[in-house]
Amino acid sequence: MSHALEKIGVGGGCHWCTEAVFESLRGVAQVQQGFIQSLPPNESFSEAVVLHYNSEQITLKILIEAHLRTHASTSEHSMRSKYRSAIYAFDQHQIDSSTDILNALQEEFDKPLITRVLQFVEFKASDERFRNYYATDPSRPFCTTYIDPKLALLRKRFSGYSN
Repeated sequence: MSHALEKIGVGGGCHWCTEAVFESLRGVAQVQQGFIQSLPPNESFSEAVVLHYNSEQITLKILIEAHLRTHASTSEHSMRSKYRSAIYAFDQHQIDSSTDILNALQEEFDKPLITRVLQFVEFKASDERFRNYYATDPSRPFCTTYIDPKLALLRKRFSGYSN
């Protein structure tokens, strides 16, 4: 019997990076790269991805922890409107679960997490030419500078889930 896929949105950094991070994890079946909108005051679209995953292969906790460790989840920098640090939940159960996971993971970080759990409202896909950015040419300078270190961290910290 096949397990239905679940989905959750995440954002925090460049969606090229976020897409590559989650495409490298076992249990993630699809990553949709684009922009996500939430409710006011977070109604502006922000770079993000929607993850479709098999919760029997990878848990929401692992996905959230991987997300927190692969972007500046404790930094309120000037680009936060474009790169909102968020988990975008599709229902109240996801809001509650994600909030509990964030609260539990906070003790593993030296600074307060700025990542917020927000209600998913709308998704707009990024331009086709930007999708699968890392997969189409991992030798690009952006990929080697920004994405490769994140993938190395995943292989080390999440070796049981990393492809």
